[in-house]
Amino acid sequence: MRQAANLAAADEEHASFSSSEPLLKQDFCDADNSNDAINTWWPSTPDCLRWMTARLRFRRNQKPMRGHKTRGCARLGLGTLVFLGLIQLFSILGGLLIVFVPDRITDKWGRLGHIGQGLSSWPTDFSRGINPIPCHSHNDYWRRVPLYSAIEVGCISVEADVWLFDEELYIGHSLASLTPNRTLASLYVDPLVQILEKQNPTTRFHPDGNVSHNGVFDTAPEQSLTLLVDFKTSGSALFPHVLSALEPLRSRGYLTYRNGTHTIQRPITVIGTGNTPFSLVDNNLTNPYHDIFYDAPLAAMWEGLPGEILTPASKSESLVYGADIDASLPGSSASEDDMGQGISGAAQSPDAYTLENSVYASVSFAQAIGHVLSGKLSDPQMNLIRGHIRGAHRRGLKVRYWELPFWPIGLRNYVWDVLVKEGVDLLNVDDLKGATKTNWGSKAGWWS
Repeated sequence: MRQAANLAAADEEHASFSSSEPLLKQDFCDADNSNDAINTWWPSTPDCLRWMTARLRFRRNQKPMRGHKTRGCARLGLGTLVFLGLIQLFSILGGLLIVFVPDRITDKWGRLGHIGQGLSSWPTDFSRGINPIPCHSHNDYWRRVPLYSAIEVGCISVEADVWLFDEELYIGHSLASLTPNRTLASLYVDPLVQILEKQNPTTRFHPDGNVSHNGVFDTAPEQSLTLLVDFKTSGSALFPHVLSALEPLRSRGYLTYRNGTHTIQRPITVIGTGNTPFSLVDNNLTNPYHDIFYDAPLAAMWEGLPGEILTPASKSESLVYGADIDASLPGSSASEDDMGQGISGAAQSPDAYTLENSVYASVSFAQAIGHVLSGKLSDPQMNLIRGHIRGAHRRGLKVRYWELPFWPIGLRNYVWDVLVKEGVDLLNVDDLKGATKTNWGSKAGWWS
């Protein structure tokens, strides 16, 4: 009986043996029924059973061969990654091939000696294919190519910091950065005159080029480009020199101005900020052409919805509600000169800032709204932003926040996205390429 049981167990185990096993039951356990030569080597069934029993014990003591399955999965995963990587590589190489292999039909079209010779350009093609977007090129003079870099990406506003020394207007962020050849004329006024003369040619098809008023953007000739002049030295001393420096643009009819009842828009709109005194802008004697406008104090324009109450949490918020007003803040009764944006020679009431004298309403985001500590604007911060926009728009002014967060990039993009959706008219940007992307506010986490 024991032998029969052992034989049955051996039969079961045989079914699980690999075909690669060197010793098989069928080969040797039937040896007793074969010829005598084999029986001499493996002579009897009991010996076969003893071999099988030893084999079973050996197999039971072996660990399951799980490594084979693990290695198989690893090879499969690695093979999949290699396959996908090759597909991506071929896709990139295909794109590069398209970029570097010229289109035989259009690559040389319009060139001398080729099809379409002389047909590839036109008089006003300076900014061909550039669509204007509502961004302000902050500290524009820092760029490798001032003015042109901003126009190239479509910015409709540029900033120039102006210093007065020896009757000349120099451009730079600080005294240490000033050089004799970087002036308001060389970096902005003269280039703008050249651009606009090209955009307003006098030809037999366009005989009134000297009285037309196309702007810098060929795709939107009616769009005015704002030149935001940041007064760095004494505003009262700077003002007449800036007024005089703008004459090349003024004499050609390129400057936006007020005619007493309406704003006549032209290719260039000049706005004074920094130490620009409001008292000199809103004055017929000091601003006789009415073609320099003011950058009004946005913080003073907060307006809540009916019944809306917001507890002040900062000096700028207390300003909004008229409590604990500091004379150095926008909207106060201060009339001192040279105190910064929206403060120099300021009016006693925010209602003084209208389309008669102002275009922008600006404020430091960091000072007026505060830091975005949790990666998301709080409800009080959102109410401040909405109140600022509401008050400025009621006066017809364009909203601009400066000193926006610039890092982390995802946080910057989040703030940009919120401001645009809430109705801010102009993004104050240093990263021109980042501002012109269409998806900067859609997916990035604030930690990016």
